[in-house]
Amino acid sequence: MKTRPAGIGNVNADWMGSLPSKLSAMPLKYLAVPGSHDSFTFWVDAEAPVGPDQKTYVKYLATVFRDFAKKVMVKWSMTQNLSFKEQLDAGIRYFDLRVSSKPGDPGYEIYFIHGLFGHKVRDGLLQISSFLSRHRKEVVFLDFNHYYAMEAEHHAYLISMLQEVFGSKLCNNCAVEIITLDYLWKKKYQVIVFYHHPSAQDVPVMWPGYKIPAPWANTTKPNKLIQFLETTLKDRVKQGAFHVSQAILTPRVNTVAKGLVWGLRDYLVERNLPTIMSWVEAQRPGVGGVNIITSDFVELTDFANIVIKLNHLLLSEHSRKPR
Repeated sequence: MKTRPAGIGNVNADWMGSLPSKLSAMPLKYLAVPGSHDSFTFWVDAEAPVGPDQKTYVKYLATVFRDFAKKVMVKWSMTQNLSFKEQLDAGIRYFDLRVSSKPGDPGYEIYFIHGLFGHKVRDGLLQISSFLSRHRKEVVFLDFNHYYAMEAEHHAYLISMLQEVFGSKLCNNCAVEIITLDYLWKKKYQVIVFYHHPSAQDVPVMWPGYKIPAPWANTTKPNKLIQFLETTLKDRVKQGAFHVSQAILTPRVNTVAKGLVWGLRDYLVERNLPTIMSWVEAQRPGVGGVNIITSDFVELTDFANIVIKLNHLLLSEHSRKPR
């Protein structure tokens, strides 16, 4: 499968602000929004220890095989090639975030993590905030859904950091049904943070995780993934929630063993992307339809464009309704 330069340039940097008024007035939970899976893994630190999100046997293998093990882990830990800025320019508006403290690190510094440690969370947030300051009508979903080696102090530090970096851009937790782009623009909100941990339950600008379910297929088979995505869309009856369709395949231990030197992208993702993207192209947003769709390596296809264009179906649907 050939790589298309979908992530190059900023062709979609202002796509939300460019939507027709009929769509900006529609609840955001009915719009199609492109997102990235393990959004921060465009760089991981092969010099740092294996992350606390890994099983004991992985940590053991890393100590025995050292450099070779780390090289393999890099190939299977990275699920994106584009930086936050490049993803934002390409149109990505949902970010799947997993974070951890680094054992032995002084203070309460928090890092992105996926097998190996990535950038400091603060650096990623500042990159996102800088983009939003230049694109005032764009809105992002930040979904903090996995935490490792974090005590109460680490959570307090991270929540404080989010408030400090984004300030008045943060949208208060409220009824999902009233969240339209028009509403957000009027309030000058640009960031909706979901914090899947009790530490944030009394913080008004932190949204609970149950308001953004993201069912996970946990399969290496594209046909099983699509069946799962279809089933979970049919079950999307929960009121007051956004919805994430994770259009991703998940490697197992034997998958990694078979594709050891190739890595996630070459062994699992590229060969199955045409099937997955055919499903994405056939979707409709709106009531009972897709909302947020996530992918690995978002630049390998025209992923963001394909998802954004699904919103045009809502316009044609609207124009067919009897007046």
